[in-house]
Amino acid sequence: MLPAATLPARAGELSAPQAALYSSVSIYPPSASAMTVCYGFVCRRREILNFTPADRAALRRIIDAGHASAAAERAAVQRAVIWFDRRMGPLIGTNRRVANADIRAMDDKHNYDCWDTTRNVTGLLLVLQQWGLLKFHTVGDPHYRGNPLADQLPHNTAVLVERATRVEWVVDMWPRGYAQPPDVMTLAQWLKKS
Repeated sequence: MLPAATLPARAGELSAPQAALYSSVSIYPPSASAMTVCYGFVCRRREILNFTPADRAALRRIIDAGHASAAAERAAVQRAVIWFDRRMGPLIGTNRRVANADIRAMDDKHNYDCWDTTRNVTGLLLVLQQWGLLKFHTVGDPHYRGNPLADQLPHNTAVLVERATRVEWVVDMWPRGYAQPPDVMTLAQWLKKS
């Protein structure tokens, strides 16, 4: 892991909820060249992903393939999250991760909880935005749901906001296993899930 001092200054401004994702666990927000990858539940384990020229080229190809429409861009974002999972999994051991991991998985060192996936996906989306790759969306504030009275467990997710409609779309990798496409649905749909 690289010392924090080697992380470059971030490009662009973050909203207060986005900034809190990083300040709450004492890590730097993502920059155009690097991001901290959180794992081990609530970012107890960390690894710096320094984006190589090959990483940038791969992500550009993935996102550029989605420039036909907002729906195509969301599908491309799903593929970018799979790319991220495959890029980091073998390095940090999350290639053994399971869907819906929490403390009951008894394997925190190989898993993400929903806080980790929210930070990681938001970070990746912010990097794509900083690179100017998102044509139809901007990165929104992370969202929370949870109502034990309605049998709904607490959960968090990353969000994209469609520029034309202002509809919020969740990008949620926590309910999926390693290298599976993250859930992408409207925030309204996501809030109703248990």
